[in-house]
Amino acid sequence: MKQLLQRAQDGEITVVDVPVPKLLPGCVLVRIAASLISPGTERAASEFASKNLWQKARSRPDLVHEVLRKASRDGIISAASAVRARLDQPISLGYSSAGTVIGVSEEITDVAVGDHVACAGVGYAVHAEFACVPRLLLAKVAAESAVTPEEAAFTTIGAVALHGVRIAEVKLGDVVAVVGLGLLGQLTIQILRAAGCRVIGMDILRERANLALRLGSDAVCSSSELLQDKCLRLTRGNGVDSVLITAASASSEVVNLAGRIARDRGTVVAVGTVGMEIERKPYYEKELNFRVARSYGPGRYDSAYEEKGRDYPIGYVRWTETRNMEAFLQLVSDRKVDVSSLITHRFPISQAPAAYELIKGEKQQANLGVVLLYPGHARDGRRLRLVEKALSANLGGEPVRIGVLGAGAYALSTLLPAIKRSTGIRRIAVCAANGPHALHAAKRFDFEHCVTDEQEILDTPAVNTVFIATRHHLHARQVVAALKAGKHVFCEKPLCLTEAELAEIVQVHARHGDQALMVGFNRRFAPLAIRMKAFLAELTGPFAIQYRINAGSLPPDHWVNDPEQGGSRLLGEVCHFIDFASFLTGSRPVQVQATDVVFANSLGESVILQLKFADDSHATISYLVNGDRAYSKERIEAFGGGGVAALDDFRSLELVKHGRREKIRTHFRQDKGHHAEIQKFVDAIQFGLEAPIPFDEVISSTLATLQACESRASGRPSSVNSSVLSPYA
Repeated sequence: MKQLLQRAQDGEITVVDVPVPKLLPGCVLVRIAASLISPGTERAASEFASKNLWQKARSRPDLVHEVLRKASRDGIISAASAVRARLDQPISLGYSSAGTVIGVSEEITDVAVGDHVACAGVGYAVHAEFACVPRLLLAKVAAESAVTPEEAAFTTIGAVALHGVRIAEVKLGDVVAVVGLGLLGQLTIQILRAAGCRVIGMDILRERANLALRLGSDAVCSSSELLQDKCLRLTRGNGVDSVLITAASASSEVVNLAGRIARDRGTVVAVGTVGMEIERKPYYEKELNFRVARSYGPGRYDSAYEEKGRDYPIGYVRWTETRNMEAFLQLVSDRKVDVSSLITHRFPISQAPAAYELIKGEKQQANLGVVLLYPGHARDGRRLRLVEKALSANLGGEPVRIGVLGAGAYALSTLLPAIKRSTGIRRIAVCAANGPHALHAAKRFDFEHCVTDEQEILDTPAVNTVFIATRHHLHARQVVAALKAGKHVFCEKPLCLTEAELAEIVQVHARHGDQALMVGFNRRFAPLAIRMKAFLAELTGPFAIQYRINAGSLPPDHWVNDPEQGGSRLLGEVCHFIDFASFLTGSRPVQVQATDVVFANSLGESVILQLKFADDSHATISYLVNGDRAYSKERIEAFGGGGVAALDDFRSLELVKHGRREKIRTHFRQDKGHHAEIQKFVDAIQFGLEAPIPFDEVISSTLATLQACESRASGRPSSVNSSVLSPYA
């Protein structure tokens, strides 16, 4: 299918062929007929992307500081690689579209194939021939309605305007000023008229003011002085009841203008993006109510609502973003809102770059509704061939022929670069549910194909090895499916999220013993870790290990914190450190106790683990989220046999024995062993060698992590014994 993408490095906008997105749970697959370019929002995003690196840095000093901290902690090369990976990722443009349903996930019962719908959401309602959209980010167009796809494509912007009106709490007969008569302002005026309000519109462009007059505004003007005069005259000197700011400006003048024209105890609502350095005097003397409208209504930015489909009860939240979309469609259907008059340009998707040149050009202010249209011959293909080779043919060449599931941030920045550096691999296909992500990863790392359906990889004879780098909740299912398909498997940690999943993996692996299964416990393969292990092997155990992780906090809504997708940071990250402690001691954990540590004003989960090993070694793992990321992330100290080894962030190692010190340090690159682990995994398959990590050690580290979660919940130590898996056998 064709989709509009923008390069983050230079802002170049192109139409590219990408695989059709996969229909995901809780979602609907839509064949798009029309999508709307929002001149204000999308122009701003496009202009930012067009800036050079120095200009971007000046605009976002917060990101510059983040890069500098990473360079200080992880090394210049590692930081540069992370920045390059971020800038290489293409941006999917668009967030308002309409089309026809061609696929519905099984849990959705109120939408059917053939329904006409309006779609919303950045990353979902993109400018593309097909879109996979969560149920609560779409609204059905009534079958009896005469609303066209072009009109329905305005629904997202219309919901933004409608939510702004609701935030203002206007009433029948109120006098309302609308400042800024672009697309959002024109829709706001019509909604206010439908609500029985008297409306005064203002825009510096006279043609926009005249259009607002034709669409129902009671009065219009083109300057702040005239606006103040009209507001006073139409309200007998009192001032307007509400001011809705639908302009986009970095200046705070428009907010302060609103304060001057509002009545005593009136309401000012910022719907557009404006400066908010408010002059205190008018707002204080009139005791004005200043509000900011958040996009298109309650539910916006709530992943449980938007992505998981957990609606708010109507008795508690009457107007969610979905219900706002439905209400706007009803206004258009009843012809109380005219969107056809707002369309200034139409472009076929193939000419979409010209549309963006138009909204960025010298006459940009004359453009309102710029609509992209999609011909009816779009091809529903979930595989895209990048080289002239058949996916199921030509099995010769490198003995390890891989397919990769997942093309997220970790895969792009770490896993795929390590795969590309490794020898003995033929890169067959990469899969991501999002077509542009799959295409970008495949092109950047020289894969032959990109797909959006994992089954394409599992069913392909050309692929004999599957790398899994998806979200955590998918790992166990995909590991089992790949083993059953006769593939070798490399799974990024964690291997699974429950003991039942672990038991199933053990059973399936036992039945498919010829297939290698490895988990990405990469720290074992770091050069300094190997040197540390060799030093400890010369000493007499048992050992006492202190392992401190300065993990830093994650946003509360990050998917890793989601119990359903990420499990927890303990499951998703601490498994690394349990395995590394096992590696250093050369022994398996037999008991674990996990205790939550609550710090004031910290976000996220800090936890301290006490591990006892079979050889009587002990390890304390302190996983902390309340520190400063500028400080080193990991420090491991091992004591035993008259010696001490201390590894700091995998960049420096200090070894002390018999009063003698040896220091080893890397300066420019942090090496945590990612490339070495993949090369050893590939070599084991290619040359029939022993597994780089014995399977029983993979199971032991995973089980210890699961038991740590059990201990954390119960408040008691937990034994690490594989017999706990027997009930699931």
